[in-house]
Amino acid sequence: MDRYAIIGNPVAHSKSPLIQEAFARATGQRLRYERLLAPLDGFAATVQTFVEANGLGLNVTIPFKLQAFALARERSARAQSARACNTLAWRGDHWFGDNTDGAGVVRDLTRNLGETIAGRNVLVLGAGGAARGIAGALLAERPLRLAIANRTHAKAIELAAQLERDGPISAAPLGSLSGQQFDIIINATSLGLGTRVPAGLWPHRLFAAQALAYDLIYADHATPFLQWARDEGAARTADGLGMLIEQAAESFYLWRGVRPDTGPVFRMLRPGGGS
Repeated sequence: MDRYAIIGNPVAHSKSPLIQEAFARATGQRLRYERLLAPLDGFAATVQTFVEANGLGLNVTIPFKLQAFALARERSARAQSARACNTLAWRGDHWFGDNTDGAGVVRDLTRNLGETIAGRNVLVLGAGGAARGIAGALLAERPLRLAIANRTHAKAIELAAQLERDGPISAAPLGSLSGQQFDIIINATSLGLGTRVPAGLWPHRLFAAQALAYDLIYADHATPFLQWARDEGAARTADGLGMLIEQAAESFYLWRGVRPDTGPVFRMLRPGGGS
């Protein structure tokens, strides 16, 4: 049976096996999908062992996306743009690297949540690997402006410079956000994993009327960022479960050549709906 896996550290919490196995059942594809816990200093060795055991594809999560990019001999344009890979596909004698995060978040925003990105003001909080993975795809939707704000401003400048030819992207110092409002604010920082947003980290009144707050982190309860956003007046909130499912579908399509319906999987993982 064809073998696939999610590789990361940690990885025990991942919902990817549930998602990919559901896609396989729905599309009549016979495959095995598992979790691979790689030592922090043993990513390449773990991948090599996987290949030798007839592994055909990997989803890559924290903290190995940059190492996956370096390992891939062939890369998609969106992986090149992000300079990181979250998906690897074995091509006979080498790995093809892709980044499906951007496609996942755009599909979740536009199809599942009914948001329009074109002509709107979008703010991404964070400038690390998660932000790099989605910025190019957001620009392709033609926002009026895409602002990148990060505690280390130099990283925001670097990301904006990398993508400045692709659309209206700019690096915004956190202090400069005061008095500005955005239609979509996306949290691409690790703060969603904590217990609360530190007081004063971000300015007040960033949300325009009917604005959406979107957290790339997914959880069974409101994340700290989404709770902060509600307190700040965001009209709508959503976490990253839809993105997780949509980017997984993109990976599945890359591996198997079949695009699965994501709706049933979303209802399976969150039967009650909501963020």
